Amino acid sequence: MTSEEIRLNVEKALDEIRPFLESDGGNISLVSIDEDKLVKVRLEGACVGCSVNQMTLKSGVEMTIKKYVPQIEQVVDVSNIA
Repeated sequence: MTSEEIRLNVEKALDEIRPFLESDGGNISLVSIDEDKLVKVRLEGACVGCSVNQMTLKSGVEMTIKKYVPQIEQVVDVSNIA
């Protein structure tokens, strides 16, 4: 899979999970994909201060991304990084 195909598939995965986040007043955006293995995302809106956002990130977002792009090893939230 090319880097562009990886990016498109990660975006598809985020599009799949986004309605669930939006229903709770949140959202998510893709920041970068490093070495085709590490996905950096930014949680937005209500997701930023949510007490279960790390569970959502690992159980929802990361699992969905890996379904589309199995070689992704990790998804991290960079919302609190300037």
